[in-house]
Amino acid sequence: MDQEFVATASLLAEPTRAVMLLKLLSGKALPAGELAAAANISPQTASGHLTKLTQARLIEVESQGRHRYYRLASAEVANALEAMLVLLPGTRNERKQATPPKVGTLAYARTCYSHLAGWLGVRIVDGLQANGFLSPAENKVFFVTEAGRAWFDGLGVPVPKHHTIATTKDARQCLDWTERRPHLAGALGVALYRRLVDLGWLATLPHTRAVRITLRGKEELWNQLRVASGL
Repeated sequence: MDQEFVATASLLAEPTRAVMLLKLLSGKALPAGELAAAANISPQTASGHLTKLTQARLIEVESQGRHRYYRLASAEVANALEAMLVLLPGTRNERKQATPPKVGTLAYARTCYSHLAGWLGVRIVDGLQANGFLSPAENKVFFVTEAGRAWFDGLGVPVPKHHTIATTKDARQCLDWTERRPHLAGALGVALYRRLVDLGWLATLPHTRAVRITLRGKEELWNQLRVASGL
């Protein structure tokens, strides 16, 4: 196990591969060319790095005709990367700003493997808990209350009945690396983020994991959860 740990750590420690993995934290499958451009390397060099990451089962590849797309191999890989980001200088102490980070930055709102993270993601979780829709449970998961089930259903996010038993796959507490408090991950977190985008409350920004809140989103999040966007 020690040797496997060292081998995996060395893969993550290489700057080029680290850039690629962080790019894939969006949850999207990306072509090798886009990953090469993000890391500022040639496609040939990128191919060697991607092969190593695939062999280590940190990423997986999908083929569509001539094109090959890469994504993180699992939510566990994404969780590990986010957890490592907590150790970055400047994030080890809980942020004490009274005002939110600058809009349009990763710290304000971003995707974390297809769910919402950042200042806004944490504030939404605060609102869900304050309204009695979510309740923290053991093993770093959230329990969806009956009132919460009704709220999610009304929003167009069905909650399976098995949510009476919280599981890490359903509604997980994911430690936010910029806020140092949990945002909502798991299947419910992914479904909620997608629904907020579909409703036009949130909008993705091209070529980045950053997420923008819309004017309608500001109004609705305040009306529904008393979440102030800070704008």
